This record gives sequence, structure tokens and C-alpha cells, in this order.
Amino acid sequence: MKKLHFYAVIIGTEILNGRRTDKHFSFLKNALLERGYTLFASFVIKDDLDLIEQTYRLILADPLSVMFSFGGIGSTPDDLTRAIAAKVFTDKTLVRHQQFERDIIKRFGDAAYPHRIFMSDLPENALLLKNPVNNMSGFYLQERFFFVPGFPEMAHTMVHEALENFYPPNLKLYRFTLYAQTSENTLIDLMEVLPEHIELSSLPVFRNNLPNVELSIAGYDESEAAEWFSTFTIFLDNHAIAYVVQS
Repeated sequence: MKKLHFYAVIIGTEILNGRRTDKHFSFLKNALLERGYTLFASFVIKDDLDLIEQTYRLILADPLSVMFSFGGIGSTPDDLTRAIAAKVFTDKTLVRHQQFERDIIKRFGDAAYPHRIFMSDLPENALLLKNPVNNMSGFYLQERFFFVPGFPEMAHTMVHEALENFYPPNLKLYRFTLYAQTSENTLIDLMEVLPEHIELSSLPVFRNNLPNVELSIAGYDESEAAEWFSTFTIFLDNHAIAYVVQS
């Protein structure tokens, strides 16, 4: 089973300068967790042409990537996403999406011109994501790269649509966690022999000025994950190191 790499790209100078508070990261993290997935990486970046392009190219280079990009798909001069997406993901310029053009004209009439109509210029072969608020759509490419507005009330519905249509609930991930009164260094040899498909998380914790470690093992096969977890508990027992298993 391929382990998909989910990326969030949150485009917003106003988030970085403190004028707005990001609401996308926690939403997407939780939406993915509900379906058995986790974020691989999340970027909050400035409305900067070169930076957006470099971020998109980084994600495109990952064959397992799935991206949700928030913001920058409107018609104002700082809305750079559509053109950069066309350049990076299709190696072409924008083309007029006929259905989206009709939707804009239907909503705004003559006021669709001269600016709003440009929202219907999308990357070639882009398909639309529904916007229940005002019918100004998001779009996606290759069923992997999703572009939604910066407004949470619009964007989050589109994310749910994408997940429902293309990413069914994943296998359950079984996790086992313990807290041990020792340093991470004590357990490194055991960590190094874990197979790649078993997820490891090791966090150092200081309690009463003494090193402790929170260790977590996870896998999609419950018995296998439990067996690898037991290698740590057996080691701790054999070395009389106190620990508590989280229920």
C-alpha cells in the first residue's frame, strides 16, 4: 500500500504579518486524520511569485504527493496561484474555462468585466470544485493537486469534496505509546532496527531535571506494531527502567 504524502500550502502574506489567523492547517490536519491520513508537510508562505513556484515544484517532484493549496485564486493583482499552477503543473499558460466563465457572468452580469472574469482562466484540463457560498469555484489537476480560496467557509467545503471523491477512508493506524524514565539515547539501537513501514516517534521530555522519553510505535498491522512495541518494553524491563504505557 502506497503511503500518500499530503501537503498543505497556505498562501497569505496577511497570515505571516499577523493581520489574519490561519484556520486551514488545523482543519486539514483533522480532516485527514478522520480518514486515516496524516499531513506530510505544511507550508505557510508569502504571496511571492518565485516562492510559490518553488514550493509547488518541490511538491510536484514527490511522486506520492497530494496537495491542498489555499488562497490566491481570485482576480486581484496579488492572486498569483492560477498562473503559477499552470506553469508548474501543466507547463502551459492559462486557458479560459467555459463553465466557470458562464458561472461568473451568471452571478455578476456586466460587473464580471473587466476583472472578475479572469478567475475563469485556469490551467489546462483543470476541473472545478464546487463553492456553495457564491459558486466561484476552486479547481484541481490530476486528482492530486487542489486549489481553493483563502476563505475558510468556502475552502473547507471544497476540501471535503475532494477527499470524498478521491481519497476514501484509509486503513486504521494502530499506535502504542510509552513514557520511560531514560534518555532517547538508551533506545537508539532498538529504533534503528525498526522496519521502514513502522512509524516511530521519539520525543525527549525533562521531568524533575531528569531525562525522560515519550516513545510511540504505529503501524497498519496491529499485531506487528504491538510486536515491535514489545521489543522496547522487554528491553526496559530487562534493564529495570521504569516506564508507563499509555492506555
